[in-house]
Amino acid sequence: MPVVTAAEPTGTDVTIDITNMRNRDGVVRACMTRDSQRFPRCQDAAQGYNVVVPAGEARQLRFRNVAPGTYAIALLHDENGNGRADRALGMMPKEGFGFSRDAPVRMGPPDFEDAAIVVNSSPSRQTIRMRYML
Repeated sequence: MPVVTAAEPTGTDVTIDITNMRNRDGVVRACMTRDSQRFPRCQDAAQGYNVVVPAGEARQLRFRNVAPGTYAIALLHDENGNGRADRALGMMPKEGFGFSRDAPVRMGPPDFEDAAIVVNSSPSRQTIRMRYML
């Protein structure tokens, strides 16, 4: 199981079970952040955790040593491995995505508040369903 760690000296584990992957192509990019301004594009957020794993190994991810707080999680199934979310006609996602709390997607990505989860001192587990528009 792929594991990501951050600089936090103490904390707990957050395990992500990923469902509805349509194939094993490319990689899955996962980020978890406390920074509402960086969500869902949180790959480089200072107050966050990141992992990139081959899609074939991405049925479960674990963020280790997560400090307590309120976070949101975003997943991207980067099928061609180019490091970005590809779009058709500049707006419709061509690759899979998912968010904590199965946050709704309307005319754009969900707000931080819709995807927010609380991490305390106990290990937690989230299931995130990958969605595909095309």
